[in-house]
Amino acid sequence: MSSTPIDPRSDAYLAFMGASWRNLHADFGANPTYGIPFVVVAGSQPRAAMSFLYSGESDPGPYPFPPDIAVQGGPGAGGDRHAIALDRDSCLLYETYDTHWDGTGYRAGSGAIFDLRTGALRKDGWTSATASGLPILPGLARYDEVVEQKEIRHALTFTAARASRAWVHPATHYGNADDADAPPMGTRVRLKASFDVSRFTGASRVILTALQRYGMFLVDEAGDGFVGLSGATDSRWDDHDLDQVKTVPFSAFEVIQLPPAHRQ
Repeated sequence: MSSTPIDPRSDAYLAFMGASWRNLHADFGANPTYGIPFVVVAGSQPRAAMSFLYSGESDPGPYPFPPDIAVQGGPGAGGDRHAIALDRDSCLLYETYDTHWDGTGYRAGSGAIFDLRTGALRKDGWTSATASGLPILPGLARYDEVVEQKEIRHALTFTAARASRAWVHPATHYGNADDADAPPMGTRVRLKASFDVSRFTGASRVILTALQRYGMFLVDEAGDGFVGLSGATDSRWDDHDLDQVKTVPFSAFEVIQLPPAHRQ
């Protein structure tokens, strides 16, 4: 996608997201309360009963969640409380939002199951564990890729303060902004080819190289207003290294040409 044309509304979308004054923010690090955790389980993992607040747009359980599954932010955290389990035998990905263990099963705001063998999208108008309807795990910056393999071979994901009441595929659900310049959910941005990543080192350079090659998708709204790059929870991250990412102005990005928008 490094050669995909720029969307004609790129400047307007970026301005709405604060490109003139915001920098990219790595929303993960060595602190175990940062980032989004996930577990990989076998097909034999016992299934847990699930109940969902937004059951009409959630995939019913049971899910292969152990009783002590890691939840975003930690056991007592507020916020999104995402939980993720990947069944390595079936290649099914299970993700939930606002996840709580009640002693016999889980209650959550919403839940989604993705078949990673097909890449099938959710129904148009359906949310997932993110507002966009997209999965979380495939878009995370992960330690094993960034530090051990020293290469990311896929697009990443990010959050912004608000998205429009529209979406573009592969997203299937909308945001909350009525402003004409608000980007739709699923907007894909990339780091400009002219941005010099050679002055960065370590994990930050690997991440920025991937953002030039593959870009990142807008998948959720964040009340803190950061342009937050999504990453997996891992105590091995080097925060001093990741601080380099925070020096990259969001004005160094561009929105690539988007497919037709769907509106709520």
